[in-house]
Formats: sequence, structure tokens, C-alpha cells
Amino acid sequence: MGLDDRNRPLYMISIAAELAGVHPQTLRSYEQKGLVTPCRTSGNTRMYSQADIDRLNLINELTSEGINLAGVTRILDLQSRLDEREGEVEDLHGRVRRLADRVRELENRATVGAIVRVTPRRLP
Repeated sequence: MGLDDRNRPLYMISIAAELAGVHPQTLRSYEQKGLVTPCRTSGNTRMYSQADIDRLNLINELTSEGINLAGVTRILDLQSRLDEREGEVEDLHGRVRRLADRVRELENRATVGAIVRVTPRRLP
């Protein structure tokens, strides 16, 4: 399942609650607290994606370990920030690789230029 597929709204609240193993009212409460943000249809029906279900499962795992919802919120925020930084690091690594390739290209040109300048020319 690709990234776009994981974020596609698929499940109404009753199915999402069943998949996450919680009561639909718990999902409403989580939404109110900002722990999950389902999409809404034009009729205002909540629709949950697979990414939402995965997030709900993580919330359940954390709360079952004794972490309160304020702690869960903090953990999810830190995880989000970490994911952003990891993306930035990946972008920077790509830039470094491109710059290193460019440096090698320029070094090769300089080497070829030096060889051409040093090689004696033969007169016809």
C-alpha cells in the first residue's frame, strides 16, 4: 500500500472503531483532543484512512502501557517532528551526493584540461 493509499479515507467511524478495537465515542474523543483528524464527507461523515487506523493502534498501545493521553499527544508530536527531520536529512544527503558528483565532474574536466595542455603538439 503506497503512501497515498494509506491516507485515502476508507472507513466510517463504526468500522474504524472496530478495526482499532475501541468504541466510536473514543474516536470522537480522540478527534476532539487532536489525536486523530479523520476526513469529512460533504455530509460531514467521519472517514478514517489506514494511516488513521495505524495511529489509533499506536495510541491504544501507548495507553495500554500506562501513558495518559497528554503523554500520547507529546509522543505523537515528537514522532511527527522526528519524521520531518528525517525527511530533511534525506533531502540533504541527496544534495550532498549531487554536489559530490558535480565536484568529481569538475575535477575530471580539470584533469583532462591539464593533460591536453601538457601534451606536446606535433606539427604536420
